[in-house]
Amino acid sequence: MNEAVDTAWQALADSPCRTLADLFADPRRVERLATTLDLPGGPIRFDWSKTHLDENLIAGFERLAQAAGFAERRAALLAGEKVNVTEGRAAEHTAQRGIGRDTSVEEASALHQRMRGLVEAIREGALGEVRHLIHIGIGGSALGPALAIDALTRDGADVAVHVVSNIDGCALEQAFAACDPATTLIAVASKTFTTIETMTNAASALAWLGDNGVEDPYGRVVALTAAPEKAVEWGVDETRVLPFQESVGGRYSLWSSIGFPIALALGWDEFAAFLDGAAAIDRHFAETEGAANLPLRAAFADQYYTRLGGCQTRAVFAYDERLALFPDYLQQLEMESNGKAVKADGTPVDGPTAPVTWGGVGTDAQHAVFQLLHQGTVLIPVDFIASIQPGHGLDPAHHRILLSNCFAQGAALMAGKASDDPARTYSGDRPSTTILVDDINAATLGALIAFHEHRTFANAVLLGINPFDQFGVELGKQIANQIEAGGTTFDPSTEALLKLAGIA
Repeated sequence: MNEAVDTAWQALADSPCRTLADLFADPRRVERLATTLDLPGGPIRFDWSKTHLDENLIAGFERLAQAAGFAERRAALLAGEKVNVTEGRAAEHTAQRGIGRDTSVEEASALHQRMRGLVEAIREGALGEVRHLIHIGIGGSALGPALAIDALTRDGADVAVHVVSNIDGCALEQAFAACDPATTLIAVASKTFTTIETMTNAASALAWLGDNGVEDPYGRVVALTAAPEKAVEWGVDETRVLPFQESVGGRYSLWSSIGFPIALALGWDEFAAFLDGAAAIDRHFAETEGAANLPLRAAFADQYYTRLGGCQTRAVFAYDERLALFPDYLQQLEMESNGKAVKADGTPVDGPTAPVTWGGVGTDAQHAVFQLLHQGTVLIPVDFIASIQPGHGLDPAHHRILLSNCFAQGAALMAGKASDDPARTYSGDRPSTTILVDDINAATLGALIAFHEHRTFANAVLLGINPFDQFGVELGKQIANQIEAGGTTFDPSTEALLKLAGIA
């Protein structure tokens, strides 16, 4: 037990609760709680002024961070130490961006150059005409590429990328329907190269190529993996195997060869800009102390609402169609990382850990879920993410209305509205954070993702948990494998379902 941590939590719990209206009596509140970072892709403004953080709470959280060893844990992460204690390995995703242990940075750079060579060779025609790439993965091997491709290729791409993750054959058939086998490559993305969903889909993709006249289906495959020997054994020529380091976790792997589809679709310069945007956040995170460290400040707000306020969910709304998949990406990043019931030392946590992350796209979400946000009986902190520049060339009224709605929702959640009619009363005092970028580009997207990676890590440090393992994913997969193998008896409900489905 860390008595200093317990004392810090108790002091925070004893802090007076002030309304947002009261907090905005401070004329310098926005100046104190909103910060703009100048980054390679353009400035990003982070505004926590509509949260309940005040100087007293921030000071209390800074004491908690010190007691929890935030500076030491951050240093260990960036030095490539074994911060993933349950699996005995480092978590070196920042090394992919040039920040970390020298040997790991050098290795990552060499692997990037290997990937760059293959990308440029393909784009120059070494594998013939390539118009489509079917990228097959699941979890972190698919969510990141899907987000980046959707966000950055709205104006077109040199190679059209179709990301397939679901084992449901409908997903793969949809990709097949959009592609010409003669001009299609297959990327198989799996850290272990054993993931059953990915390998099953990959086998079906090979069969599709062969059935449609491709003489050498394996010659159209690129493997993205931390187990290159297994990819070669499976049949991929080693010249088309792009390894990444074992110390790069799946949901943090977008910066490695898992980012191959981004580089192929947009060109290497854009992928390099993506890395540069993330590296700028890495430097800020590494060099900035206390609440001025923006991922740590975000964690202060997260913990205020989850741990002290009992909020079981956190909502994220992207007011930009290009970021439509961002809430999905954050679901895995935050819930797989911090959805834990024990601390890093194996002892039970003494409070809530990760809230349920959910969200959508504005303005669609306003007509679906905002009723609950404004007048429901549960308090849900909200993040709004928006871009000053539009992603289209239509009438500027489109974007003006979009941003007006985004900013109005935050204002309305905070202010509320009194009425003699209870059904038309809005309580207000409901928190939100706004992240406003200048534009959505490769560097900005990289910065946004890296910011949330470090935010997730900062939350884990304050809670004392290990954000880098994910054993909770495994049990259901193990039972599914038992079902496939047959001969195992399950509970009566499961047995009945298997029988109805014709599996038993």
